[in-house]
Amino acid sequence: MDTVHVAALVGSLREASYTRLACEHLLATADAHDHVETDLIDLQSFDLPPYNSDRDSPGDSAELLDRVGRADAILLATPNYHGSYSGVLKNALDYCGRDEFGGKTVGLVAIAGGAYSSSPLDHLRVVARTIDAWVTPRQVAIQNASARFEDGELTDEAHADRLDALAEQLVAYADLDPDERAGVE
Repeated sequence: MDTVHVAALVGSLREASYTRLACEHLLATADAHDHVETDLIDLQSFDLPPYNSDRDSPGDSAELLDRVGRADAILLATPNYHGSYSGVLKNALDYCGRDEFGGKTVGLVAIAGGAYSSSPLDHLRVVARTIDAWVTPRQVAIQNASARFEDGELTDEAHADRLDALAEQLVAYADLDPDERAGVE
């Protein structure tokens, strides 16, 4: 079996980010497979100026495009900011496009400090489809995040199980032809 590359794009800049912790949990589950390599693409460590199509590869944009481009499956993870996904993730996605995402499997995770966490998932699904990605049936929304994590670990078993199931879908669907995913013959 060929190696499957699963990447997680962390859409949070916070030092103690629950979004990053959720990504680390999911990647650890994916990495338990012998044929999987994982990559945590932490936007906190990237120099990405606001996207401007008139500029050629500013900052660390070439590295971002390379790492996203190498992935077979990509997790887009974001905190809920005013009912949508983060500006830092939006900026990173503006640098990317069909060349990086076309035909690839994408999973979605949203983290909220309060009770509302699903709106960013709807918005990211539209973006992913627009750049020709295939979004997994499973998505994960973690609300009231501070109550679900302790000492850098996800302690809520139900949400851990959901992240594990999403990791399994990313691995399982990563190497399928887009038509096979849809059941098209």
